[in-house]
Amino acid sequence: MLLTKAFRNGNFQAVRIPAEIADISWEGVDLEIERVDEELHIRPVRRRLNRALDMFASFSSDFMNKGRDDQEQAERETW
Repeated sequence: MLLTKAFRNGNFQAVRIPAEIADISWEGVDLEIERVDEELHIRPVRRRLNRALDMFASFSSDFMNKGRDDQEQAERETW
């Protein structure tokens, strides 16, 4: 178990996450924090489907007009 301390950062309380357990993939990612009894749970914000739908809406109207090139199906082993 690693130990760290809480400290004040302006109007916020902050906690340093030790390098041994830090997750670099979380840098710049929105996190949600939840108090459960005496514990704090921190996790990345769950992505909403709305964001994916917005991405699809941004495609041009002629996107995939020509379809996909034919792709050869690989032979599968029979059991």
